[in-house]
Amino acid sequence: METTTKQPGIRVPLIDEEQATGRTAELYEQIKEATGLPFVPDMFRLTSTNPRLLEAVVAGYRGVFQGDTLPRDLKELISAWTSKLNGCPYCVGTHSWFLAEFGGSDELLEAVSAASTAEELPVDERTMPLMKLVEKVSTGAYKITDVDWERAAAAGWSDAEILEAVFCASLFAFINRLVDATGLGTSTDRSRIASQGDE
Repeated sequence: METTTKQPGIRVPLIDEEQATGRTAELYEQIKEATGLPFVPDMFRLTSTNPRLLEAVVAGYRGVFQGDTLPRDLKELISAWTSKLNGCPYCVGTHSWFLAEFGGSDELLEAVSAASTAEELPVDERTMPLMKLVEKVSTGAYKITDVDWERAAAAGWSDAEILEAVFCASLFAFINRLVDATGLGTSTDRSRIASQGDE
């Protein structure tokens, strides 16, 4: 029998790793393999009492981060920037940590934290149109035009790369809302990933 715990401020019960059984335990192992972490981040545990929902979250995460269409550092930048635009400190902290792990500079990490538009990010000319496109995914996807897509293509991004960038930003729009709605997203301090360097 799986037992759940309620953490202060989090609106849903979470299944502890030691208590997970059956499909939840299998998915927890997939999560650790996909993230490369020795623990299951709390974001995934939000849906742990419903393995069908957990499976959907895991599939989305693995689809983005276990693919090689875009480099990992760029996917982490998109994830952190999307989370910043969506006002989710938990995910900004988590994916800024991953961005640093995959080579993001201190300047870039500071910009993700402080910038208000993609133009303020210290990225190269090729990356800027892609970041402007994914910014629109968060700020008003219905405003994206063929021109936005064409600018990214003209900068040298393939259709497959642009699709993955847009999917990554869309996935994080979903994750940010899940994290915020359940009460986990209120603080970077809640992220066990972001606080690893403090331990």
